[in-house]
Amino acid sequence: MTPAPITSQDLLARLAEVIESRKPEAGGDPATSYVARLFAKGTDAILKKIGEEATETVMAAKDGVPEKIVYEVADLWFHSMIALAAFGLKPADVLAELARREGLSGLEEFALRKVAQRDKDGT
Repeated sequence: MTPAPITSQDLLARLAEVIESRKPEAGGDPATSYVARLFAKGTDAILKKIGEEATETVMAAKDGVPEKIVYEVADLWFHSMIALAAFGLKPADVLAELARREGLSGLEEFALRKVAQRDKDGT
């Protein structure tokens, strides 16, 4: 029997579980785990790393080398997943938001956000 193919969502969920297991409250050891070390340094360190990875992604895209782009986007996604975990969120939360946006044009989605913000501000 051929096993069912692994979906992207399955992969993200498994990676999220590993990241969760590296949190200090889950016993993650900063001496042996890069992710645990980032968690121990705090949110600012995690966010700084995302900024670095975003910059590296832009530089790779400007170079136009597909392998470099994929490598840097993987780093960016990975560090973004660490940030999600730091705030008690999961990849499924992002996937749900993307699903909510599916079928909306970018311009339509932007306009809806502006209206929602105006309603929130009472203007």
